[in-house]
Amino acid sequence: MIEPEELSEFDSPQVENISQADAPTVRAELVKMYQSAAGEVAAQEVAMQQSAAGRMSAEEASLQQSSAGFIKAKHVSLNQSSAGMVSAGEFLSQGGSTGFVQAEKASVSGYTGVVVAGSADIQQGMAGFVAGRDIHVEGSRTGILLARHVSGNVIITTLDSRGALIMGLVGGLFAGLMLLLGRLLFRRD
Repeated sequence: MIEPEELSEFDSPQVENISQADAPTVRAELVKMYQSAAGEVAAQEVAMQQSAAGRMSAEEASLQQSSAGFIKAKHVSLNQSSAGMVSAGEFLSQGGSTGFVQAEKASVSGYTGVVVAGSADIQQGMAGFVAGRDIHVEGSRTGILLARHVSGNVIITTLDSRGALIMGLVGGLFAGLMLLLGRLLFRRD
């Protein structure tokens, strides 16, 4: 993972505007990208429109119709964008898709594979796995939902906290019985 580095005025420019270009690495206080691509971006603030980045490290990251493989930032905002993995203090997604989100506070609309958050708000979307302390779901579908407190209108969830506990107990009991039966049937004298 890339970590934000201290950017001195001698090492990196204050502002880096990239338009319709490719760059292996971009480092600056403020990075603005339009119809561009970068392998790695490190900045205090990143604004991308119709662009792509492999890895990104920033205080503030804003993506509009863009994509990123990995984002580590304090504040992340995706608008009709996609990200493979996001680690953030605050995460906001409006449309688009995200593979994995780890955040203290997450607000998701669209498709998300995994959301692990202190508090999460899932609005009009789909999430495969959601785990957190406080989860609010409105008009969304989840595969597995594990939370201390759930509010809102969950359309469908395949497995909730109670179901996971019951499934674990039944699975453990079944595995124990199979081991016991196997020992009884195949005992060597």
